[in-house]
Amino acid sequence: MRKRLLTSVTAAEAGAGTGAGTPGPAPAGDLPAGAKGPDRGSLRRRLDEKLSPYLYISPFFLLFFGFGLFPIGYTLYVSLHEWQLISQSPDEWVGLGNYTRLFSDEYFWNALFNTVSIWVLSTVPQLLLALGLAHLLNIRLRARTAFRMGVILPNVASVAAVAIIFTQLFGRDFGLVNWALDLIGVSPVDWQGDRAGSHVAISVMVIWRWTGYNALIYLAAMQTVPRERYEAALTEGASSFQMFRHITVPSLRPVIIFTVIVSTIQGLQLFAEPLLFDPTPGGVTGGSDRQFQTLTIYLYEQGFREFDFGYAATIAWVMFLIIVVAAAFNYLITRRIRSGD
Repeated sequence: MRKRLLTSVTAAEAGAGTGAGTPGPAPAGDLPAGAKGPDRGSLRRRLDEKLSPYLYISPFFLLFFGFGLFPIGYTLYVSLHEWQLISQSPDEWVGLGNYTRLFSDEYFWNALFNTVSIWVLSTVPQLLLALGLAHLLNIRLRARTAFRMGVILPNVASVAAVAIIFTQLFGRDFGLVNWALDLIGVSPVDWQGDRAGSHVAISVMVIWRWTGYNALIYLAAMQTVPRERYEAALTEGASSFQMFRHITVPSLRPVIIFTVIVSTIQGLQLFAEPLLFDPTPGGVTGGSDRQFQTLTIYLYEQGFREFDFGYAATIAWVMFLIIVVAAAFNYLITRRIRSGD
């Protein structure tokens, strides 16, 4: 009897929950009387989550537009005009006239040759030395921290001080370099008057200043290489050079691509070192015969000595395109070498 009673009570409760007379859940659109709508606080939070990231990064894009993108576009506009800074006449539209004039300008081709020559002489040895120096700093040495701090000091030093010191070192009559060459029977070199000598001297200045900086970049990348690879190579009897060639260098290829591109951009914009190496006070011609005048010095001469802003803007835009092409070419070459291995 008790069992029947419990069974009937359970069935009655189940029927009450699903019976036709029992109202089901109210539809979402039909809110009961007195119920509140969507919470304004939750809407505000969702809106904040969507808009806040864009507000946080907006200062960068505003600065980039104001000091990066807009000047580039305005320089292109200026390059299409006859734009004299000290002239009272209105700026005249010349279209591609400045570009036609530039490509027939022998001083431009001279400056381009000097720029590429100094860039090659400084960038290739610089990156090779930086890679070897980083390898030495990565092995067990006494006072490694002091050596690592010391390699960055040339980059911290003032470029004006560096240029003055190297100008004295490469002096024709009383320079230390010519004195050392005389000890081994080599005739003195007119480093500032000779084209090849001036390119070598400026390249040595650039190498001394930037090798340590790139070495620290390579060193930071070397420290991320797993030690297990070197331990496995040691068990196979690999030498230090073999491990450097087959483990270290392949692991650094993305960083090497980065340093090649950055060094290309810096090398093609070289300005301070050749400008201060010029023995003529206030000279902007890169020597008496323009033997080491770079593109940036030629741009400076046209813009702030001749006040021909239209022509200077044309040089700037051609430099920009040359740098883009050179950086892309270096990237494709290094990427092809990487995929080939």
